[in-house]
Amino acid sequence: MSKYLVVGAGLFGSVFAHEAAMRGNQVTVLEKRNHIAGNIYTKEVEGIQVHMYGAHIFHTKMKNIWDYVRQFADFNHYVNSPIANYHGEIYNLPFNMNTFNKLWGVITPDEAKAKIDEQKKAVLLTDNPTNLEEQAISLIGTDVYEKLVKGYTEKQWGQSATELPAFIIRRLPVRFTYDNNYFNDPYQGIPIGGYTQIVEKLLDNPLISVKTNVDYLKHRNLAADSNTKIIYTGMIDQFFDYKLGALAYRSLRFETEVKDTDNYQGNAVVNYTDSEHPFTRVIEHKHFEFGKGNKGRTVITHEYPQAWHQGDDPYYPINNLQNKTLYKQYTELAKLKAPNVIFGGRLGQYRYYNMDQTIMAALQVAHREFGD
Repeated sequence: MSKYLVVGAGLFGSVFAHEAAMRGNQVTVLEKRNHIAGNIYTKEVEGIQVHMYGAHIFHTKMKNIWDYVRQFADFNHYVNSPIANYHGEIYNLPFNMNTFNKLWGVITPDEAKAKIDEQKKAVLLTDNPTNLEEQAISLIGTDVYEKLVKGYTEKQWGQSATELPAFIIRRLPVRFTYDNNYFNDPYQGIPIGGYTQIVEKLLDNPLISVKTNVDYLKHRNLAADSNTKIIYTGMIDQFFDYKLGALAYRSLRFETEVKDTDNYQGNAVVNYTDSEHPFTRVIEHKHFEFGKGNKGRTVITHEYPQAWHQGDDPYYPINNLQNKTLYKQYTELAKLKAPNVIFGGRLGQYRYYNMDQTIMAALQVAHREFGD
């Protein structure tokens, strides 16, 4: 029997802990928040499963991951179909024939393509876009960019689109069909009863001990035993006390409230794509569950992007060249100074993971660790 200390009870840490315990290993899980499940934490309010850290829609192309996660919850058939609100004008997302019909009155895909090409030609662009604005216009023209991309993106990243690198938006989901399904993945849905239960079941093993409200970095002596291997899912730069400098992130602030109405906005997710609204989107949680909840009540969340400072919750790594270089330096430092530590998850690996990618990454670490 080996011993593992897992720092962070989010999806990555919990999947690894589950896999380790299933193989007869002893696992201690430390979580600095007062609850498990990390950013996929859901909580019942007014009979509604509220996504406390922003909307989470499970979607994947990988059947093995879909089968894996469904061991721990039944999923409904929710399909992600967000809409955009631009100064009170409503548009379907992702950009598709419904969007183009609303914008220009076009009906056929050829008409929509011709309109986009016309707008792209009207703007003198080089073959190698130098910033996000040029990249976006080269993909979808000026109208879609101005109404549905520019304001939202600048709020999200806190910078002008002309100052953001082109690679952030290499691809935009553009469809020349009347299809509002945001994802192309064949497997998609929301767990009936919320996400927290998934992590509860992952960690439900007598070989797993879970402690919340414990900040590992303030109690490193808990893992002083050299025979205990550490799975660290926090920020890799913070682990080393920012010795080489701090990696950059964007943060989020959530304002959640109960409303005395059955139906506040008619959709689970509404993006506010103008620059005047300080929030990027409003989530109405009951629509993830097809209107379930207490009659006459609903729960909404406004999502505000904001600058990240040390001590804030980090959400989005800023993957520019400077930060990628710094992260690589930290991975080299980890090999030298922390050979008994495996860094995993969004923060430990400084990358944006979807939920299915998080599960896959944790399973891959378990496979390498246990050799089966």
